[in-house]
This record gives sequence, structure tokens and C-alpha cells, in this order.
Amino acid sequence: MHTLLPFVLVLILLTVFLTIWANKLKIAYPILLVVAGLTISFIPGLPIIKIDPDLIFFIFLPPLLFEAAWGVSFKEMKKWWRIIGSFAFLVVFFTALLVAIVTNHIIPGFSIALGFVLGGIVSPPDAVSTGAITKFVKIPKSTQAILEGESLLNDASSLIIFRFALVAVGTGQFIWQEAAVDFLWMLFGGVGIGLLIALIFMWIHKRLSTDAPSDIALTLIEPYFMYWIAEQVHCSGVLAVVAGGLFLSSKRLSYLSSSSRIKGYSVWESFVFLLNGMVFLLIGLELPEIVAGMRSNGLPLSTAIGYVVLVTIVLIAARILSAYAAMLATIIFRPQVAHQQQFSKRRWTTPLLMGWTGMRGVVSLAAALAIPLTLPNGEAFPYRNLILFITFVAILLTLVIQGLTFPYLIEKTKLFVGLENEGELERNTRLKMKTGLKQHVYAFVKEKYEQQYLGHAGMERILKHWEDQSKVQDSSWMDETSREILLDIFAEQRAYLTTLNKEAEFDEDIIRQQIYQIDLEEERLKYV
Repeated sequence: MHTLLPFVLVLILLTVFLTIWANKLKIAYPILLVVAGLTISFIPGLPIIKIDPDLIFFIFLPPLLFEAAWGVSFKEMKKWWRIIGSFAFLVVFFTALLVAIVTNHIIPGFSIALGFVLGGIVSPPDAVSTGAITKFVKIPKSTQAILEGESLLNDASSLIIFRFALVAVGTGQFIWQEAAVDFLWMLFGGVGIGLLIALIFMWIHKRLSTDAPSDIALTLIEPYFMYWIAEQVHCSGVLAVVAGGLFLSSKRLSYLSSSSRIKGYSVWESFVFLLNGMVFLLIGLELPEIVAGMRSNGLPLSTAIGYVVLVTIVLIAARILSAYAAMLATIIFRPQVAHQQQFSKRRWTTPLLMGWTGMRGVVSLAAALAIPLTLPNGEAFPYRNLILFITFVAILLTLVIQGLTFPYLIEKTKLFVGLENEGELERNTRLKMKTGLKQHVYAFVKEKYEQQYLGHAGMERILKHWEDQSKVQDSSWMDETSREILLDIFAEQRAYLTTLNKEAEFDEDIIRQQIYQIDLEEERLKYV
């Protein structure tokens, strides 16, 4: 333990430095972290980090999924549910099927069941990698929303495939009727348990006298409870976390104070950053050991690399083909959308973008490491080292090849020329929202407080502030009455913005940013 702890601390420090460097170079930090981990692994005498396969999902997945559910716009997910659902379920299954068929034909002794194990592992793209890459390039808001929504659900679908494939490998048979019943239970049971646990925790937040530290502590354990309880009753822990996270995210204004929201955002951002950094470093650190284990089984490295390259080509091709198939389906079945000017302009470019955002990462790593060492009968799990090798190198190849070329593809081919108009539209929407908010608050204050506090110095300053948005340089006017009025105004602003969010015209990210500004204003009152 005393040897391992300093090494882990050094890895965390390295994660921070490499991320800073990646931002300066304007490349996705997962790429540098994977390469750094691979480089470090060749240093002799380093301690070996071993994670229990039974715990790998539980350690990393719940908080990563929970944080993603809080960041995604549920409003946008509902808007683009068709394409999100098709990419999260149909495309993932199609990719896993292609991987299973190809590996069954090219790898001697590799069964279809083993092919689905591998396919379930490598089929879901990684949201962290995509998000880190798209940070440096402009892509349409709609595409960003689709990628975020897909990333929440494709993990669940791929892990369901992975779980059923493991059962088939272990038992040597696959009973469709039982599998269908189990699938429905995993799907609906997982969602139901996630929502139930979310309701319980929301009740705890509301009923107990929690402050910001206790609220944040509760949010840190919520995803683990959702995942663990769902898995105990053989449901999908991933879907439980996603469903619970989306529900709690949509209700955050009703049970979390402004202080809890502001401080919680910073805590979660740092926590998830460290988890992601450690995962991508682990990918590089584990690779040499996996290569050694594969060689001990008598498989030449050159042959294994050939398998990886072919599987990677299948992954990229399957996603691009699926993206164009989705576009054709839109043209055929939804012609009213296909004839829209925005859709027509990007008809042939958006599917290419969607297809090229298939970088693999955290979920694939966790699933690969979770493959049991032995079958239920005590025999060694067949081709385990080869599956691990293919997974790890496929992650590396997709990160480096697609990750490094993605910004170049966007900028050099001018795929999304004209996004300046989208930026102008966002600025106009933001201005319209703020103007409406100011007018609403001014009318609210005049109607509710003007007669009640006529002649009150603080009330006059509040009215003047909302009338002409002037900045008050002193705080001598602030007393308990003024403070209560301002808190009431902040609550009314949030209620107005929540109502505004129901309109399709307003982007949820803009609404959330404005609510964050209001939270900051409310926090500032504590120091006035």
C-alpha cells in the first residue's frame, strides 16, 4: 500500500499536467493520457495496479454516467429521440453483430458467443473522448445533443449484449425465450429502480436539514446506490443510474439550494475529471502486461495486431454505414424534415461526422477488465487475453486516428461552414431570454411589493435596479427586508426560466447558464 499510494498520486499529478498540455496543443486529453500510460508502463520496477474485475464497473461507471446524465439536456433528448434511440440500440447491436461475424470467421476457434462478448465490449463510443475533441471545433448544436444523448444509452445496450454473451460462453447455450424475459426485466426494472431510488434521495434532500456539504455527499453516493441495488436484483445498473440521474437533474431546482448547486458542480467536475484521467492512463499501463499474457498463450503479436486493425475498420465502417442509413431513413419516412434547409445543407456531411465520432474509451475498458478469469466450470476463460488486447488497442487506434483527424476533418473540409449563423441565433435567443426575464421580474416586483413597501429605501433601490439595470456601489440599503425580497425575486426568476424551457425556441444549456448566474447572485447576498 505504501508503495502503491505514491505511484497513484504521481499518476494524478501527471493527469493534471498532461491535460494542461493537451489544452495548449488543442488535442483531446484522453489521447495524451493513453500514450503517456503506454510509455510509463515500459519503465522497469513500477508497481502493477490490479483492479478486481468484479469491482471495475462499480468503481468507475456509476459516477461517470450520473454526471453525464446531469449534463445532458433532457429536452434535446426528447427532441431527437428517434436518432438517439437508433444509435444507442440498433447501431450498437449492428456493430456487435458485425464484430461477432467477422471475428468468428478470421480467428480460429473464436465462437459467435465470444464474438458477441468482444462486440458488446467495443461497440459503444466514448462520450468523454468525443466531448474532449469537440471542445476545440464547432459542430451543430443538434449533433452535439445527439452525441450526448446517445452516449448515455449506448453503454446500457452494449453491456446488456456483453452480459448475455458471457452467459452463452459460460453455459454453451442461449435460450431466446429466457433471454427476452431477462432483457425486459433488465430494461424496465433498471429504469424503475433508478427512479425509485432517485425519489427516495430527493425526499431525503427535502426533508432533512441538509447544507451544501451534506447535499454534495449525498449526490456522490446516489449513483452507487442506484447501480448496486439494480445489479443485486439482476437489472441494468447502467439504466438505473441514467434514469435516476436524468430525473434528479430535471428536479434539481426543487431540492438543492443555490449553494449546493454551485459547489456541487465544482466537486463533480473535479471528481469525474480524475476518474476519467485514471482510466485512460490505465489503458496504456495495462497494455504491455496483456501482450505478455497473450504471447504466453502462443499467439504471435503480429497476428493479434492484424485482428485489431480489422476489428477497428469494422467499428468505423459500421458506424458510418449506420449514420448514412439513418439519413436515408429520414429522407424516406420523414420527408418534411429532409426538405428543411438546415437538413438539406448538411445532408451528406453530418452522417460522416457522426460516423467519425466513434472513439472508444471508458466503458470498453471497464467491460474488458470485467471478463472473468475462469468459466463457471473452473476452466480458463477462452481468448481472454486476446479480447483484452483487441479492446485496448482498438481504444488506442480510434483515439489516435479518429481523435487527431476529427478536428482536421471539420476545419479543412469546411463541413459546417455557416455555423456563425447558429452562433448569431444563440446570441439572439439569449438576448430575448434576458430581456423577457428582466421585464417579467420588474412587473413581478411592482405588482407584489411596490405598495407594501412604499417609501422603503431598499425597495426603491431594487425597483430602480430592475428598471434600468444600474450597478449599486454600496450595500447600506441592504437589510433583512431587502434580502427577503431579492430571494423571492430569484425564486421567481427560476420559475420563469423553468417555464421558458418548455418552449422549443430556447436551448436548455442557455437556460441552465442563466440559472447558474442567478445562483451566483444569491450566493453573493451572503457576503453583502
